[in-house]
Amino acid sequence: MVKACVCRYCGKVFTSWKERTCCNECVKIEEEEFERIENYLKRYPNSNAIQIAEGLDISPFEIVRFIDEGRLFVKKGEFKSIGGGKK
Repeated sequence: MVKACVCRYCGKVFTSWKERTCCNECVKIEEEEFERIENYLKRYPNSNAIQIAEGLDISPFEIVRFIDEGRLFVKKGEFKSIGGGKK
């Protein structure tokens, strides 16, 4: 069944066989955003959604959305303070 979707970037209404968050014209924007997150995680591998959001100046809900879509995965790890834990 064809679904009516609204692009989260440009607001365009479009149809798709599966529910999507962006139109074909804005897919590049979404891929660039994901790539920024991916690069941040390569540099700071134990970061949580809040740290990523603050580091990239985006909403933490963007990270959660990629997790919900299965593009990012949650991994248990050891948290280390960026300042080295010294007080």
